Amino acid sequence: MEPRCETDAESQDVVQDPMSELLPDNVLLEYISSLESFEEEFDPNIFDKFPVDADTTCTPLPESVFFPDEVKNKKRKVADPDKPRRPKRKRAAPPYPESPSNVRLPTITPESSFHLSSNQFQHVLHFPFSPLTLPPSGGSPLQIIQTISPLTPPLIGTMVPTGPTYVIVSPQCVSPGTQIIPLSPADGTVAPSELTGSMLPVGSSSDSAWQGLPPVSVDTPSPTKEGNPQKKDRNIRPEAPECVKDYIHQIKSHMRDVCCSMREGMEMESHYVDMHLVQRKLLIKSGKNANKCLEKELVVLSDSERKKAKLNRSQLFHNSDSKPKQSVALLGKAGVGKTTFIQRLCLDWASDSLPQFQFVFLLNCKILDLTQSNYSLKALLFDLSMSPRCEDSDSVFKHILSCPEEVLIIFDSFDHIKDFEGLLQAPAKSHTNTKYTIKQLFSGLFQKEIFSGCTLLIATRPKDVLNQVLRKMDSLLELCGFSPEDIELYTSKYFEDASLQENALKQIRNHRYISSLCSNPLLCWTTCFLLEQQDVSSNDDLPSTLTDLYQRVTSKHLQEASFGNKNSKQLDIPQLCKIAWEGFKNHDTCVNPVSSTELLDCGLKSGILTSYKTSERQENHFADLFTQNLLSAVHLVQSKQVNEKMVVANSVVHQKKRKVQGESQDVLQRFVTGLIFQKPPDGVSILDSSVNIKAKKKAVETHLESMKPNDLVPARLLELFHCVYETCSAKFAKLLLKNLPDNLSFYGTQLCPSDVYVICHLLQHASSLKRTFSINLQDTCIPISGLKELVGLKCIKSFWAHTADTIGLWEELHQSNDELNLKSAIEKFTLHPLKATQGYHIESLPVLVQIHREKKLPMSEFVSALDEGVPALRHLQRLEFELGVQNGPELFPKLIEVLPSLQSLQHLDLEKNQIGDSGAEKLAGVVHFLECLKLLNLSQNHIGDAGVEKLAKALPSVPSLQSLSLYGNAIADSGAENLALVLPDMNFLQDLDVKFNKFTDIGATKLSAALKNCTGMKSLELWNDCIPYGVFEHLRLQDSRIRSL
Repeated sequence: MEPRCETDAESQDVVQDPMSELLPDNVLLEYISSLESFEEEFDPNIFDKFPVDADTTCTPLPESVFFPDEVKNKKRKVADPDKPRRPKRKRAAPPYPESPSNVRLPTITPESSFHLSSNQFQHVLHFPFSPLTLPPSGGSPLQIIQTISPLTPPLIGTMVPTGPTYVIVSPQCVSPGTQIIPLSPADGTVAPSELTGSMLPVGSSSDSAWQGLPPVSVDTPSPTKEGNPQKKDRNIRPEAPECVKDYIHQIKSHMRDVCCSMREGMEMESHYVDMHLVQRKLLIKSGKNANKCLEKELVVLSDSERKKAKLNRSQLFHNSDSKPKQSVALLGKAGVGKTTFIQRLCLDWASDSLPQFQFVFLLNCKILDLTQSNYSLKALLFDLSMSPRCEDSDSVFKHILSCPEEVLIIFDSFDHIKDFEGLLQAPAKSHTNTKYTIKQLFSGLFQKEIFSGCTLLIATRPKDVLNQVLRKMDSLLELCGFSPEDIELYTSKYFEDASLQENALKQIRNHRYISSLCSNPLLCWTTCFLLEQQDVSSNDDLPSTLTDLYQRVTSKHLQEASFGNKNSKQLDIPQLCKIAWEGFKNHDTCVNPVSSTELLDCGLKSGILTSYKTSERQENHFADLFTQNLLSAVHLVQSKQVNEKMVVANSVVHQKKRKVQGESQDVLQRFVTGLIFQKPPDGVSILDSSVNIKAKKKAVETHLESMKPNDLVPARLLELFHCVYETCSAKFAKLLLKNLPDNLSFYGTQLCPSDVYVICHLLQHASSLKRTFSINLQDTCIPISGLKELVGLKCIKSFWAHTADTIGLWEELHQSNDELNLKSAIEKFTLHPLKATQGYHIESLPVLVQIHREKKLPMSEFVSALDEGVPALRHLQRLEFELGVQNGPELFPKLIEVLPSLQSLQHLDLEKNQIGDSGAEKLAGVVHFLECLKLLNLSQNHIGDAGVEKLAKALPSVPSLQSLSLYGNAIADSGAENLALVLPDMNFLQDLDVKFNKFTDIGATKLSAALKNCTGMKSLELWNDCIPYGVFEHLRLQDSRIRSL
């Protein structure tokens, strides 16, 4: 056996113990002195007399072994330097053999799994010391214990050194006449955290922690065998009492009765068209231009991405990652069918198609009283929801509280809750009879302050930046509109007669604007209603604007309501329009209950109004946003109480920055503009032809003529297109085309089919004015069919859309053998300037590079239109990689793949992407392909000396480089020296920025010396905190091209 090395702790014979802090200094000194004298006279071979049992922890001390009652206290001898020191006696190794490999070593177990051992004795040696060395307990002997069985290696390394070990036990730890029996580990247990590698040494504060542990139960089962009983109990559904089962059956029966019909009495089972859901993602703005607070917005998906992200209704609560979602937001524009979708969902639950939920509570936010603060959670679920009255609500509510994971709470029309920013403040804290407002109850449910574990589903309209509620949702799902196939399916279900079906489908297909509007399910129903009301044989043209469509439909509704009513003047349409306007201003759809009975009856009979019943009262609301906004527009146009200034304020968009307007304001603007310039339809009309609106019309004309489209953001530019389209005026269309900028941008504005039609309809007349445009369609979600239509316009000289959608357009044109338009689409596509702010901007580039190199589309052979490759790659001159520190390092290798194909690139901005030395090395391998590169920005990328060394060798191969920025990296003297060596070889370099790095005056001197040989350079910025100010000033005086900040 190799001799054991003596550590510093062993040579000093000092063991730190927390008990020492409780003893006086004189007692400690005597105590240590006694131990030293005992060590000199104690023979370790005494343990050879003890029998060894492999299964025994310790054996009792033989009675034949005695020690003197007293041991003389010896003073500690001071070592004489001249006297040779007696060599230390080697302690004999214990006579216990090493444990063989087939013998099971003791297992260290948690305190909860210890049980009593069958043999619980110890070697105990009694040493009575003099009273001076004893604690005040009165002369009780100390207990010295030698560890017999070897400790496991991890424990040895953390507690005590190897070899024979003795433990001195204070007598205060043992009560007189009581023997503490150690606990041995049970089978199958594991080591507690106190005995793992993070254990503190012997004598540390962990001892006191062990003393404070609670008593251990002998019969505690091993967690590895039994598992966690609490988790098992959670998965077991509590047995529902009979009253609960009866109420569940009652709710399902009520849901089947309430949700079985759609608008105008159409049956859900026969007329419902199932629409897909799209999983939406949040965009966290980051990068060098991001604000300090992260702003979250919805990522606008491309058409190809939307097709991949489609989900079915059955995947609402378990999407692609198969993880249950406890808070889900259902997003969709007005009329897309959110309420109908929720009714369909409730029917699914009533038909046992959602077995994960025992209870579903549906709340309509339109009829919730948000001002009162006298609601409890129980009242919210039983009194304010659409559920029937419960006889034994206390028992049912008690059962509901026991299984929150099986409860679904739906908030429909969530956008009717105002003040979103303060919605999550002051949440409800108790689910008992404490009274709260509706907002506080929702906040408590959403933040899991009450009824934690339940599932929340809210249906709302999105608009631009999300409010704080939607940002924290587990899942964001968008309800898609009708596809062309869905439009035909819905129309065929609406008309039972085959001849009417064929005629309706023919008219919709032949009218492109109406066909585009029908992608919205509500507008599709409106179109079918109008086709049903008009005479088939008359062949009347369908409306060409949204205003004309709703003006005709509303007039038909009023005509039906007035049928049989001799005195039609009692309808009082102006009063109904005024009510609509007041509700619009207050963001409310509710009709004042003090209105005349005739007016309410007319509105309900015509379908303009709809009725909702609550436990307390019955409320009447406008049926939809479009109807209320049309009536509001009628009030603005024809009311004498409304002046021209107010009409202009609500007619067209304004250039001044105002609060972001919602979808309701957009629709109102179109209706006001349309009502002023369009003629009223024949028959019963909501407009009074006797009212003079010339002054208001003149004011709107003046405002339109003064508009400057060049100053509008993309969303407002789109609204201006719609307002001009609603005028049906060639004069304003030409005026708009004349004032449009050469570079049209709809970047970040989601374009639906009707938006695409309006843009194409107005731009098709631009060729007569000899105007051409470049159009930016990035992040617009434009469908490929709409992209094809826009790109085909003669006035479009170049376009920029999602790369994957552009490739899809090329493939569609190639498959249809439309080589002429394919060549035009390839030539018009551009990437300049490429500003990569999202991952897909870079992810799709390698496919485009592959097309460029192989001169063919991915799923086809050689394409003649690609005989010169992709012009967009050949002509790209500016690339800004702004994915930030979060996504930059991950997607930078994809950028490296495409850089060799960008031979015309002049400006490459890679600032603040954390590419590091590895990224710099990858860039050094491809930078020689960029023969036209003039500016390279590598600032704030955590590049050190290793990365600069690779870059320095490659940069001279870029002869056109004029500006290089390495600002804010980690370059030290070695990196600065490598730059100085190649600086004279960079003949066209004019500006070098190496500020705020880590090189000292040594590196600065090297760069300054190299600058003398660079006559073409104009500036060298090298200030940083590591350079002494005097040295920097000296270098700056020598060469004026050296600059500070």
